[in-house]
Amino acid sequence: MTNKIKVAVNGYGVIGKRVADAVRAQEDMELLGVSDVTTDYRVATAITQGIPVYASTEEAHQEMSAAGYPIAGKLPDLLDNADVVVDCTPSTIGAGNLDLYRTHGVKSVFQGGEKHSLTGHSFVAHANYSSTLGRDTTRVVSCNTTGTVRTLIALQDAGLLSKARGVLVRRATDPWESDHSGIMNTIVPEGRIPSHQGPDAQSVVPDLDVVTMAAKGAHTHNHLHFWTIELTRPADTEEVLEALKAMPRIAFVRRSDGIVAVNSTVELMRDLGRPRGDMYEVAIWEDILTVQGNELFWTYTVDNQAIVVPENIDAIRALAGTVEDGDESIQRTDRALGVRADFFSPLPNG
Repeated sequence: MTNKIKVAVNGYGVIGKRVADAVRAQEDMELLGVSDVTTDYRVATAITQGIPVYASTEEAHQEMSAAGYPIAGKLPDLLDNADVVVDCTPSTIGAGNLDLYRTHGVKSVFQGGEKHSLTGHSFVAHANYSSTLGRDTTRVVSCNTTGTVRTLIALQDAGLLSKARGVLVRRATDPWESDHSGIMNTIVPEGRIPSHQGPDAQSVVPDLDVVTMAAKGAHTHNHLHFWTIELTRPADTEEVLEALKAMPRIAFVRRSDGIVAVNSTVELMRDLGRPRGDMYEVAIWEDILTVQGNELFWTYTVDNQAIVVPENIDAIRALAGTVEDGDESIQRTDRALGVRADFFSPLPNG
């Protein structure tokens, strides 16, 4: 199609490389290139895929060139031709890039590692797509906050949510960093209540009555959430399930199918042929979910590397203003990425 959104990705790490691939999968977007500061296998991989690579700093340009990489230019060169840049640089680094993006007249998407105050707007597609239209910048919230907002808004949309209290067991580090960081043989509680996910969710939906507690576990794949939710009235399990099924990017798993732990969902994604084994959906255990009167109890798992990827794609469209209806953008994104409502039903294209 003509008039594609021209997208740049700054930072080609865990999130950046996934966002870059997701952009390339969209019919209405063009990936102009990626920018980074490293000279390791990640940059080499991008080059072998035919992705133009730019240097984020002058020092990086010298090091990349000395390493023999065919560098397309520097970050400002990339920004001059882009409509939207997705900043996937490490936490707190992105904040220093906002003025550069503004100078080059490019709209910007930041990640959850940056503070809400940087952009004044935090994003989850189903919750606040329309308020993003016409803005110059937004922040896609973290993986756990994304899962929190998706699930709680499903109940709020159905008029069922009164308040929510959640406990999170977070993975220690990203899998690719397992060799040099993380924890072993212990669980480390986060030092305050609420943990940051609850207030972060309220940056997207201010009226959410939510409190979270969190601990860091000795594993690197996926986060695990446990929630106790007060409903607005007594309900039955089927009504709750229907509310959740109406929300995009939520899918059910069942212990009866052998999906008994977070590692099971990782293996399932690989068996489904997902790129890098990524899971874009919140995976809720259907046969653990329990309703007792006006109380709901559930547990679900979140892929820390992948869940925010479709949200970034929708944020690009919202900032560019090419699709004004959030539901339409979500459908386009999910169709391109193969997002499912049921992991065991064939996709429409087979």
